[in-house]
Amino acid sequence: MSTPSHVLHRSMTSPLPQIVAGDGPYLIDDTGKRYLDACGGAAVSSLGHDNQAVRDAICAQVNTLAFAHTGLFTNPWAEKLATYLVERAPKGTGQGRVMYLGSGSEAMEAALKLARQYHVERGDTKRAKIIARKPSYHGNTLAALAVGGHDGRRAPFAPLLIDVEHIDATYAYRLQHDDESDVDFGLRMAQQLEDRILALGPDAVAAFVAEPVVGASLGTQTAPEGYFKRIREICDTHGVLYIADEVMCGMGRTGSLFALEQEGIHADITTIAKGLGAGYQPIAAVMASEKVVEAITSGSGKLWNGHTYMSHAVATAGALAVMQEIEGRDLLSAVKRLGKQLEERLREKLGQHPHVGDIRGRGLFWSVEVVTERDGKTPFDPKLGLAGKILAATLEDGVICYPAQGCADGVRGDHVLLAPCFTSTSEEIDLIVDVLARAIDAETTKAACG
Repeated sequence: MSTPSHVLHRSMTSPLPQIVAGDGPYLIDDTGKRYLDACGGAAVSSLGHDNQAVRDAICAQVNTLAFAHTGLFTNPWAEKLATYLVERAPKGTGQGRVMYLGSGSEAMEAALKLARQYHVERGDTKRAKIIARKPSYHGNTLAALAVGGHDGRRAPFAPLLIDVEHIDATYAYRLQHDDESDVDFGLRMAQQLEDRILALGPDAVAAFVAEPVVGASLGTQTAPEGYFKRIREICDTHGVLYIADEVMCGMGRTGSLFALEQEGIHADITTIAKGLGAGYQPIAAVMASEKVVEAITSGSGKLWNGHTYMSHAVATAGALAVMQEIEGRDLLSAVKRLGKQLEERLREKLGQHPHVGDIRGRGLFWSVEVVTERDGKTPFDPKLGLAGKILAATLEDGVICYPAQGCADGVRGDHVLLAPCFTSTSEEIDLIVDVLARAIDAETTKAACG
């Protein structure tokens, strides 16, 4: 009989395997079973689970200095990492600055506070409204959850959430008209932002929040060409800050260090996490553009949001090593090459499957949405928990994927997300697709047959 757990696990009733080691892209449990991590936990483990350079950097740092409070001190590793990120940020960011936090949820909270501070420092005190998109997910703290447009996650905490406005995400599979070009679809979706700003009053809106590539809530959904350029124009016209949530899609996951690079624009504030530390240390960041920094330095000169573990020396040293590994080994090229293979194999295996509605993504960030039948795009009954059953099937075969529900309307809609590590081999990509395809075929067939 196993010892009872005293950990508040995500599931209080299902026992979990104990992971005791990592070997490249594999996790190993206490029975010796190996799991090929095809989702990086949640697009976290971009370098796999045993990168020696990152381990060495963390060990060296913890043996030198772990913590010094940032109210009094800075440290070289936080400074170097900030310079690295700002120098590689999308054109237009300018001489920005970076603050460090512990998670993507904290980063979104800090970004919202920073947007409010920007406007107050400039005397624009009426600006407090936030507009975001649905479906979306921006974190699990209360303000971040309020910004997120995922009804299922929000529902239990609805009485505690701040009021946030939501427009539609660029969910082409369900929202694009049959006779509508990609460009026209993108412009129509972007117009929702301007319409909402005008309805609320242009002097009332502080910020617009959107993921350049939507993560878990919608399953790696990209935007059509021109959408984000129009978003940038609308924000500039009405004095609204654009907060880019790159927590999941950034740090190389879609083939460029910042996902927004591929849209040809910059954000005023960017949230970064998961791939920043690649799972080796908890770390997140908020990058403020030069425009935002200037408003604060010429105003109070103080950041109004502080956390105990900001700029933690061990976390920033580890994250800097992650960035150096990605750049030094040219892993962005690997993401593009392996991402193309992943897309081709998914379309080859599942593109005509009767229960696969859509395959979407970019780089090493892809999802498969399953439906009861292709023509009607009808989601499966959420009570079936189909995405979770697909995960259970892939786990039996030693592959980990990321299941999610609610992409269709916040409650209905099952999809499975893949985010393999950047150091994957071609053979591992093939194995991932083969195992996932078998699981989808078996579980959707059973579900459709009742």
